[in-house]
Amino acid sequence: MKILVVGSGGREHALAWKLAQSERVQMVYVAPGNGGTAGDVRLQNIDISDPTWLAQFAIKENIAVTVVGPEVPLAAGIVNIFRDHGLKIFGPTREAAQLESSKDFAKAFMKRHGIPTAEYQTFTDIAAAHRYIDSKGAPIVIKADGLAAGKGVVVAMSLQEAHDAVDMMLSDNKLGNAGARVVIEEFLAGEEASFIVMVDGKNILPLATSQDHKRLQDNDEGPNTGGMGAYSPAPIVTPSLHARIMREIINPTVQGMTKDGIPFTGFLYAGLMIDAKGNPKTLEFNCRMGDPETQPIMARLKTDLLTVMEHAVNGTLDAVELEWDRRTALGVVMAAAGYPDVPRKGDVITGIPEETPECVVFHAGTSLSKGQLVTSGGRVLCVVGLGDSVRMAQKQAYETVDKIRFDGAQFRRDIGWRAVKRPA
Repeated sequence: MKILVVGSGGREHALAWKLAQSERVQMVYVAPGNGGTAGDVRLQNIDISDPTWLAQFAIKENIAVTVVGPEVPLAAGIVNIFRDHGLKIFGPTREAAQLESSKDFAKAFMKRHGIPTAEYQTFTDIAAAHRYIDSKGAPIVIKADGLAAGKGVVVAMSLQEAHDAVDMMLSDNKLGNAGARVVIEEFLAGEEASFIVMVDGKNILPLATSQDHKRLQDNDEGPNTGGMGAYSPAPIVTPSLHARIMREIINPTVQGMTKDGIPFTGFLYAGLMIDAKGNPKTLEFNCRMGDPETQPIMARLKTDLLTVMEHAVNGTLDAVELEWDRRTALGVVMAAAGYPDVPRKGDVITGIPEETPECVVFHAGTSLSKGQLVTSGGRVLCVVGLGDSVRMAQKQAYETVDKIRFDGAQFRRDIGWRAVKRPA
């Protein structure tokens, strides 16, 4: 059986790596893939990005299932195109992907369906946005309406920062069309968690919980990034909180999309804020798995992912029970010099060890150049360690991180700190 994974990041490497472990899989194609997927005999990179051409490739190669990693092809309607060609693909349609591709759509949807989230207003007019900020005060959150590769959210701790963010998005047009409209919402305090489920249109299958680390530097300092590390499971999501999130956020979202005539299929990722009293609110929706959360989640998944995907595209996820490694998995992102602004490319990477039962290295911004592995993007690698506790998983990950070399490498030393600090 042949499978196609669309994307080039660490998330896609992890999905392809897991799918390739199935005995029924003869080849996993990755479009376009990266240096890590290029170096794995069970995976093959294909240099196609246009969704229509990918559909032609899937027909020609008799691809059984296609799995889409990133948000951009989803927002461009790759699922619609594949389905029009009678192909099996796991992901949301262009219409359903608006939950991620338009912050305004998502906020209006949550309000309409009573899903807990922050108070907000949407603006296209600069003067009105500035007046609203002055009336609300800081801290306050400014979000570009459209897709901005994880860079479209500014958590402004001062009024000046908030006004600057609005100017950057609406007046200077730094984010292009993504920032032509902004959502301004109340600041929510608490601890974040990533809650990811698979949806087949009606049935919902929760994946293991995880927690991401958005800031570039230790102690959650520095600029926001796409994510500098993650671990799974997230101890903040207790069994009772898990049930509450399903009841108050996930179920109403899936049912609401169906009611609105836009049934949801694919990965649904709710970025949550858990306040001091344990109440969850929705910060954002993503219509895909998180990156880097996918890497530790896939490292813990024991169930055959191909079987799960077959159920997902056939509408029978209710027949699936997932089995997880009881250990904690913790992923540390190694980023290129200059990330998150202008990452440097072309630095030679050495020292990546072979995979072991305790550690696996997933590639993101890597490529092969003249027989050498070099940096080719902002987030370069995600090193996942597994251990019986968060501390043990940390130890495994960082021992490997310390063996890997490339000039200007940036990484945090404290991934998992909240779980380590949490009272037992």
